Amino acid sequence: MSSRHFLFLVASTRQTGVLGNTEALARRAAEQLPAGASQRWEHLAQRPLPPFTDHRHDIGSYPMPEGHGRALLDATLDATDLVLVAPVYWFSFPATLKLYLDHWSAWMRVPGLDFKARMAGKRLWLISTSGDRAKAQPTLDSARLCAEFLSMDWREPLWGKGGAPDAVRQDEAAWTQALTYFTRIP
Repeated sequence: MSSRHFLFLVASTRQTGVLGNTEALARRAAEQLPAGASQRWEHLAQRPLPPFTDHRHDIGSYPMPEGHGRALLDATLDATDLVLVAPVYWFSFPATLKLYLDHWSAWMRVPGLDFKARMAGKRLWLISTSGDRAKAQPTLDSARLCAEFLSMDWREPLWGKGGAPDAVRQDEAAWTQALTYFTRIP
C-alpha cells in the first residue's frame, strides 16, 4: 500500500496557541491515522494569501504563486489526503479557507501545472463544528462540491457540536467517531 500524506488545513481565526473545538476534534482524529501515514498541519491564518483577483476571462492564466501561496500549493500537491479543519462561520467556511479555495482557481490556470488533473483522486475530508448541524449543511455541501469539481474522493464529514471552548468534548458521538474517522481508508 502506498504511503499516505495528510495535509490538515486549519481555517480557524483563533490566536496562535488557542485550540478551538474544530482543531481539537481534528487532532483527536489524527491520533488514529493509519500506521506509516505522515501529517502536516498548516494554519491558514499564519500563511496569509493575497486577495484573489479573477483573471479567467481577461488574462486567462496566472503566474506560479510565490511566498505563502507557493508553500500552500506545494503542500496541497504533495498530499494524498487534504483535511479541511473548518469551523462554521456565518453558515460557511471561514474567510481563510475560502481565500485558499479561491486560489485553486488561479492554480488551475498556471501554465504547465496541471493542478486540476493532479488533484483528481486525492481524498478530501472535512472536520467541522458549529452550534447546530443543520446550519452547518452549506459548509458541508461546499466542501463536497469542491471535491466533485476536481474529481477528488469525497469522504463523509466529521461534524461536532461546537460553541464555547471545549464544547466538542461534550459531544460524545463526535468525540467517539473521531477515533475511527480515518480508519475507513481502504
